[in-house]
Amino acid sequence: MENLQGKIALVTGGTRGIGKAIALELAKEGATVIVNYSKDDLAAEETLKEIQEIGGYSRLYKGDISNYEICKSMIDFIISNFGKIDILINNAGVSFRGLFMDFSKKNINDIFGINVLGAMYLSKEVVPHMISKGKGNIINISSIWGETGASCEVLYSSTKGAINLFTKSLAKELAPMGIRVNAIAPGVIDTEMNSFLSREEREELEEEIPLGRFGSAIEVAKMITFLCSDKCEYLTGQIIKIDGAML
Repeated sequence: MENLQGKIALVTGGTRGIGKAIALELAKEGATVIVNYSKDDLAAEETLKEIQEIGGYSRLYKGDISNYEICKSMIDFIISNFGKIDILINNAGVSFRGLFMDFSKKNINDIFGINVLGAMYLSKEVVPHMISKGKGNIINISSIWGETGASCEVLYSSTKGAINLFTKSLAKELAPMGIRVNAIAPGVIDTEMNSFLSREEREELEEEIPLGRFGSAIEVAKMITFLCSDKCEYLTGQIIKIDGAML
């Protein structure tokens, strides 16, 4: 199946975890995928290799999305090389665990810079190009904690709550121009971000999930490809939970 043949997609934070799974799934569906990352060159090259091995086409773009000029340059690069951008996946994110009172001003600025401002910067830059085509997809990766909040993850939860309202508001603004904006709110997903959990902590969490297990990155990625397809053209402004009925 190649439902996204001819589409140009940008995935931020696309070299590990959910982002990497999204990049691979989009490539499987025929999209050309620009994979953004900020630090790990080896992981980036490995992701590029895996996309090529499945017959996909990809380009890498290294840059910190909390920097507006880098975001602008990245979109300019895509437009100059491919002439358009059809899909933006705002996936890049960081998470700090600990008591809110212990975090520094830098911690606060850093997490909002990547989790919120990066998504806003890139969306601002892609919107004019999508409007000119009368079509486009922006998908933000949120979290179930953006809805309910989480103790010891106050900063992370706050950024995802901001992303949820950004998604809903932008969707209403852009719908008349044919651009859809949605968000995916994963629950506990089996990625490196949760690798700090001990065996006992993992088992306790699994008991809280009605489906009895962590989700997989590929399950999130498959929902992304569906949202990017023409099979759900009336779906916009939604925060879609993938959490095994945890909430």
